[in-house]
Amino acid sequence: MPWWFDLILLAVAALLWSLGLANRDDTIALFEKILAVAATLVVVLGGRWLPLEIAGLILACYLPSAARVEERHRS
Repeated sequence: MPWWFDLILLAVAALLWSLGLANRDDTIALFEKILAVAATLVVVLGGRWLPLEIAGLILACYLPSAARVEERHRS
């Protein structure tokens, strides 16, 4: 894996971890943290499941935040 891709995955992992800490919904926060750990493990272990990891990271970035869901239910 190229070094720049490792840096991108680590940056995405850090972003997901920070989103998981800021998210009010415990389930979504846990899912984001699990994906962050998985992305870090891909970098550390040099796994070959990269397309699956990228799909999971993209999915996690598009998950709704708890504040947005609560706002939608109030209106």
